[in-house]
Amino acid sequence: MTLELLIAILAAAISTGTPILFVALGEIIAEKSGVQNLGLEGMMLVGAVTGFIVGFSTLNLFAAIIAAAIGGGLLAALHSFITINLKANQVVSGLALTIFGTGLSGYLGKPYVGMPAPVTFGRIPIPLLSEIPIVGTIFFNHNILVYFSYLLVFLLWFFVYRTNFGLNLRATGENPGAADSLGVNVFRLRYAYTIFGGMLAGIGGAYLSLASAPSWVENMSGGRGWIAIALVIFAVWNPSRAILGAYLFGGVEALGYRLQAVGVTVSPFILNMMPYLLTIGVLILVTISSQSSHVGEPESLGKPYDREER
Repeated sequence: MTLELLIAILAAAISTGTPILFVALGEIIAEKSGVQNLGLEGMMLVGAVTGFIVGFSTLNLFAAIIAAAIGGGLLAALHSFITINLKANQVVSGLALTIFGTGLSGYLGKPYVGMPAPVTFGRIPIPLLSEIPIVGTIFFNHNILVYFSYLLVFLLWFFVYRTNFGLNLRATGENPGAADSLGVNVFRLRYAYTIFGGMLAGIGGAYLSLASAPSWVENMSGGRGWIAIALVIFAVWNPSRAILGAYLFGGVEALGYRLQAVGVTVSPFILNMMPYLLTIGVLILVTISSQSSHVGEPESLGKPYDREER
């Protein structure tokens, strides 16, 4: 493998892994509060179609991203109501929202199938930094959403582990009864962080329809929402580790495309399977390693909180 090909694969890994990173970061924050959201795939698709439609209609990328975030956030708000207020099973609610979001996105996007996006997030090389040999090409020759994801990883890590708000977030997911007794509004925080996670899932979907493959195609998320859920486990609920996992998954997908481009005689079906095989492998390894360590999921993840049972 030549150096040029390796650099191209690494740069593509960042670009391909960015939508997964957005979704995984949102899910980390939601799960830190104790709410598991398996509706990410549907929220990505709703974000992708709403972002595309608004971008197509207004020619304004900022409005498109806001619309995508709102679309994902509304589905997450519905999930919050079902699981926090009604105390329904979080897994069932998430799966139902994935099915609902898939159908809704297909319905809304039907008139736009196959149309190219009139406005897209193009590459914006960062002056000076993009000119650094190798590193500049890999990290600093992307679109603005990629750069925003860099910043978001740091901001969320700092928020979770270095602020009182982050301490309240972690307490809500670990021991909501104790947090409630100290004056933390568990219900409000779970609502806020679950909706925030859905908004990031919507942005991840908009990345697909406005940057990665600027068009609308039904089911264009291609299982990335499920990969993001596995990535949360791989990252042990830490935003700083999520970026490494996202680029690893992105790199595997990018490698498949590059191998096809250079004429490697491997079945395209096998190449398309590679990210999902990696997902299964990661889950197995993380599960085995977590049995011998104290690092794990938030104690109250997936458990509805009832103040009367405190």
